[in-house]
Amino acid sequence: EAKQLCWLSAVSVFALGAFRCSFGGRFYSLEDTWHPDLGEPFGVMHCVQCHCEPQKSRRGKVLGKVNCKNIKQDCPDPDCDDPILLPGHCCKTCPKGNYTDSVLDTFDYFHEKSKEKEDDLHKSYNDRSYLSSEDLAPGESRTDFVAVLTGVTDSWLPSSSGVARARFSLTRNSLAFSITYQRMGRPSRIVFLDSDGTAAFEYKVPKGQSEMICGVWKSVPKALLRHLQTEQMRITMTTSANKREEVEGKIIKHRALFAETFSSTLTSEDENSGMGGIAMLTLSDTESNLHFILILQGLIRHKQKVELVYRQHILREILANITSHDPDFAEVLTDLNSRELFWLSRGQLEITVTTEGQDPRRISGFITGRKSCDTIQSVMSSGDALTPGKTGGVGSAIFNLHDNGTLDYQVQVAGLTSEVVGLTIELKPRRRNKRSVLYDLTPEYNQATGLATGSWSRLEARHIHMLLQSELFINVATAHSQEGELRGQIKALPYSGLEAPRHELPVPLAGSFVSPPVRTGASGHAWVSVDKHCHLHYEIVVAGLSKTDDLTVNAHLHGLAEIGELDDSSTTHKRLLTGFYGSQAQGVLKDISVELLQHLHQGTAFIQVSTKLNPRGEIRGRVHVPNDCEFGARAEVEEAEFDDFFVKDPEELKKDPHTCFFENQHHAHGSRWTPNYDKCFSCSCQKRTVICDPVICPVLTCSRTVQPQDNCCPVCDGEIVRDCSSPEKVEEHPQGCYFEGDQKIHAPGTTWHPFVPPFGYIKCAVCTCKGSTGEVHCEKVTCPKLTCSHPVRRNPADCCKECPEEERTPAGLEHSDMMQADGPRHCKFGKNYYQNSDNWHPWVPLVGEIKCINCWCDHGVTKCQRKQCPVPSCFPTTRREGSCCPECSAGDMSQEDPATRCLKRLLCPA
Repeated sequence: EAKQLCWLSAVSVFALGAFRCSFGGRFYSLEDTWHPDLGEPFGVMHCVQCHCEPQKSRRGKVLGKVNCKNIKQDCPDPDCDDPILLPGHCCKTCPKGNYTDSVLDTFDYFHEKSKEKEDDLHKSYNDRSYLSSEDLAPGESRTDFVAVLTGVTDSWLPSSSGVARARFSLTRNSLAFSITYQRMGRPSRIVFLDSDGTAAFEYKVPKGQSEMICGVWKSVPKALLRHLQTEQMRITMTTSANKREEVEGKIIKHRALFAETFSSTLTSEDENSGMGGIAMLTLSDTESNLHFILILQGLIRHKQKVELVYRQHILREILANITSHDPDFAEVLTDLNSRELFWLSRGQLEITVTTEGQDPRRISGFITGRKSCDTIQSVMSSGDALTPGKTGGVGSAIFNLHDNGTLDYQVQVAGLTSEVVGLTIELKPRRRNKRSVLYDLTPEYNQATGLATGSWSRLEARHIHMLLQSELFINVATAHSQEGELRGQIKALPYSGLEAPRHELPVPLAGSFVSPPVRTGASGHAWVSVDKHCHLHYEIVVAGLSKTDDLTVNAHLHGLAEIGELDDSSTTHKRLLTGFYGSQAQGVLKDISVELLQHLHQGTAFIQVSTKLNPRGEIRGRVHVPNDCEFGARAEVEEAEFDDFFVKDPEELKKDPHTCFFENQHHAHGSRWTPNYDKCFSCSCQKRTVICDPVICPVLTCSRTVQPQDNCCPVCDGEIVRDCSSPEKVEEHPQGCYFEGDQKIHAPGTTWHPFVPPFGYIKCAVCTCKGSTGEVHCEKVTCPKLTCSHPVRRNPADCCKECPEEERTPAGLEHSDMMQADGPRHCKFGKNYYQNSDNWHPWVPLVGEIKCINCWCDHGVTKCQRKQCPVPSCFPTTRREGSCCPECSAGDMSQEDPATRCLKRLLCPA
């Protein structure tokens, strides 16, 4: 069985390889490289690099294959006596000095990044190959792009005065975009052009009054991803108004996007000018310096003058020389005074660029806080409080920043241990429990409703900068926790393209809402909506899970009927939304039952997030989504219940990224079918992965059995073979049982092995349909106690072992030992098997034995833990060969902090 599953998984991955590689539950495009993340306690293997290599099959089809290698042998020899190994690196490097590259000083953020990228120090700041954003943060795979769209001069249309700024975020093969525009009507069409000028993707802009356009280009082809990464793509926008206008621009990378907190779109007052530009700005972290980059179009024939203006009064003036070969201009305005900072926060400062000489041309724009389709939000949890706890409470907040510096907020809290005495927006404390309050929301808080709604109209420029850099927090203090029972970081949730109403308060998710309540430090919130096709869109954010907790979480959507009744034998109307790692998940659920849609409409549905520590629910929230799907969805379900539940338009299936391709057919996510290669197997599609399992026949107690034609399992002689899919069967047994796992109706009294996606058939359990009540009862198979010393399993699909006719003593553990239902469980790690309570150091391919990690077998569960190292009291530290923990350099007391040095002298005066 294991070989069959392994082979089928390999087939699934091989089929996926036409578009990407699969590794560790993640998918990668062709030519992608990455360091594999083995999860806790191993972490990211920085000395192993994996590559999704394109390979051609015999038929000439390009497939993806993962190839990993150890890159430690390629490390250069450091040119110093005491090299150090920095966190997150594979190779040792020499300690760096204090670099002060004047060009990099233009953005403080880039100066900090330069300490980690020594090889880039010689590059010019305006070199966009340096200003990419490929490595935003550990585990992130997001690349940011920008485009300046101006009037097309070589088009048959008159050149437009409109200017648009487009910001793009590429995650794997999905490209999200946020576009603002000025001096033009609302566009009706956006087209992405490849290097040949051919339309690669078209987006029809929905009608509306907003000056922000939000969209997503999903499943960007690999060839076009290469064009995008090499800056060979362009974007055009066209209006459909009486005055037809078109603007166009090139999509480029820019690391300034990552540090940008203020922006400006520069336009011309001249008609049909075809000129424009953008400015990306940020404040220094500690000083009142304003750094900016200009990208201009149509204004590069002469020398320019850049001015900072307030109500036509020139405050600062800089000379520039922007050419077609170098269209970017970077500069810093030092020591802004309090008035300039105030005008900046209110959106009243204007940046202008004017050409020198005869017939000067001018473009200008006001500086405001950065705009995007992302949502500024926060989840407050007790696990993230300054003094972490586990109260089961939740706080949720959304924010909206206006051009004039006003910040609208909506906050909700629930499940607290006592009444709220303080609700504040704060900085990160400089000292432990020394809070720095910026704004008090307590006067707006309503104790009865748990809501606070209002506006903060006096944000300083520094506050706006910190808000958009995710450096602010929201704190909830209660009578029992004066310093704060809940706390959360205010940060942007990237736009995903889902139809979830992010402008409304999300559904709060709390441990106190679980039945029975759970005292947990985690909390969360979720946006949920149902579209016109009766598809459920959801976005979930969780917070407060400690690093020691299992970050693998599952989100379920289920009806009120399950509250207090959730057990292994009652799964009606319960649907798995997703399994995810980390803190965010989003998706679309298309096949929703009528009952669940009714619960959503009535407000009796719940979203529940569970973890391994709390498999019956860690946090939960009540969901109310009015919808008109009752009759349309009901008709579809009734028609599909006794046919193929997942019959869909083949063209739609091809577009769905979760569709499986198997035996030359597309299958919808969640569907089940009988494969052509063997009628006694059952296959299911689980998000691009095909899982096939043999049909397990129930044990018969009769003396005589017969094998009906076209039936995989024998039956007792004289028993009527019931077809669960026939209408006659349904009329005969109207009270049959519906099992969510295989999504079939089972006749009363019948037994079967449960099918639980994505795991397949559970061979060591048997379910029975109770005809009188329609309930499904599942129980574990009880294996008989055996007297022999070496039992064997005659068939790999069997759950229980038997005593052999002759005693055998195998040389090692058999694979079948892993499937025994009763008795001490063994563990499998890699290709090795271990007895219960065994200890070992794990061996990882390409790396070898990792002696800094200890693993042990705990009743069938492999547990591993990294050796705990004391916090070093010096810097820099060094690590000896074969040592697990960093150490201070021998005799180097000068690097110790004064407190540690003083303590050593007191304890060891000699």
